[in-house]
Amino acid sequence: MKTQEGKLLSQLDSHPYRPVVNWTSYASSIEALWTGNREFKGTVFFDEYIFVELKGITGNYTVCQKDLCCHLSYQMSEKRSDEVYALGAFDGLHTAEGRYHLQICTPLKCKTPDIQSCGGSVDTAATRFEMFSLSGTYGTQYVFPEVLLSKVQLAPREFQPNACLVGTSSSPECP
Repeated sequence: MKTQEGKLLSQLDSHPYRPVVNWTSYASSIEALWTGNREFKGTVFFDEYIFVELKGITGNYTVCQKDLCCHLSYQMSEKRSDEVYALGAFDGLHTAEGRYHLQICTPLKCKTPDIQSCGGSVDTAATRFEMFSLSGTYGTQYVFPEVLLSKVQLAPREFQPNACLVGTSSSPECP
């Protein structure tokens, strides 16, 4: 948010028909691997997340908060020393601008190379992710994936949920 007033970032197409997907089936099948990374807390928009730092150019990480476990597999084109990324999980009551329960899995760039800055507002990023796969053990079928690029630009048609990863592997293009 560059100003307190805010602005419309993008017009999104509406696609009312969406098949019912069991978002948790794939995520529940992943065995959480202990990576040796210590978990730490950070605040994003007044909510306390649990984070784990993404240390390598490639990796598989899991972080959990309450009933939500988030799994990330990724590959960066390079690991920059001036940028730090973390995987965060939030499962709780959000109380800013209303009161509602949220479950959020997010890989994000920390504001500075200090992990204590994770969750702070960031406008730009230089790291390129060649691939990432994010899943979570959400307690609902109402899941709304969102990707933000540098300069807080939405990427509405560049990324989409992969049905192969959520338990519908009958499609010929699924492994």
